Amino acid sequence: MPHTCGDGSQLLTLDVSHNYLQGKIPQSLIKCQELEVLNLGHNNMSDKFPFWLPNLPKLQVLILSSNRFYGPIWHPRNFTGFVNSRIIDLSFNDFTGSLPSNYFKNWTSMMESSKKNESELNYIGEGYYQDSVTLMNKGQEMELIKILTIFVAIDLSNNRLHGEIPTTVGDLQSLIVLNLSSNCFTGAIPSSLGNLTELESLDLSNNKLSGVIPQQLISLTFLGYLNLSVNHLTGPIPQGGQIWVFPGSSFEGNWGLCGLPLSQKCGTILPTSHSDKISSDSLLSSFTWKAVAMGYGCGLIIGLVAGHTITLWRPNLMFIIFGVLPQRRQR
Repeated sequence: MPHTCGDGSQLLTLDVSHNYLQGKIPQSLIKCQELEVLNLGHNNMSDKFPFWLPNLPKLQVLILSSNRFYGPIWHPRNFTGFVNSRIIDLSFNDFTGSLPSNYFKNWTSMMESSKKNESELNYIGEGYYQDSVTLMNKGQEMELIKILTIFVAIDLSNNRLHGEIPTTVGDLQSLIVLNLSSNCFTGAIPSSLGNLTELESLDLSNNKLSGVIPQQLISLTFLGYLNLSVNHLTGPIPQGGQIWVFPGSSFEGNWGLCGLPLSQKCGTILPTSHSDKISSDSLLSSFTWKAVAMGYGCGLIIGLVAGHTITLWRPNLMFIIFGVLPQRRQR
């Protein structure tokens, strides 16, 4: 990717997605102080997370998805947060590390409820260019021909992030889409997610989350898509709000969950995790094979002893049963 910006650049949108660009993100982009949209998605770029990008004062859309970026996305001294950004897509990379509890504290543009701005629908790039992006929304790839300023999304899916999900994510009250799936997040689902009353799509699947599903999630009345599958969640599924109307596939792969929409009723004994189920199956299988082996061994010994006894004392019986007369020993 060539060096793009110089001093005094008025560049507002840079979209070079879906190409075969390689190398690093040129740091000369820091000179593009007017930049609102940066889309580098679906290339072959390889670099550490550019901690200087959040310093672009007008950046609203950052797409780095489907590249080969790596390393942590947080640094205690270099990361100040995305103050003005409304869409952050870092999915399908190799980002690692954990996120501190205050990771989202400075994402101020996502903390303002969009309800007060609903009467004035504005688009990013309106008046100079029709910006468009493709994002994962409600489990499907969706192209936004125009980007509404009230559309707020975070996609960190398909990386190798670990640790607990920061509780400060609950402060981002204007979030519409939150996708943290296919990582290694552990711990409980933050109850603060119940504060995201405008959330329409929540995907936390394919992690290692444990504990119960917070009762606060029933307050997400606009939720149209939910996926909590393939975790280590336990206990009853909250009944009420939008939660109980989702299909069982939204909760499958959590061996400790019970209640509607699952067929497993609460109050019955369940393995607490998939590993426990595997262990019990392995134990049963091992016991079965041991029983078969012991039975076969005992039967073989008894058969040999019985045959030898019959041959020695009742040789004519062998002829009657098998039609074979045993040879006599020669003296």
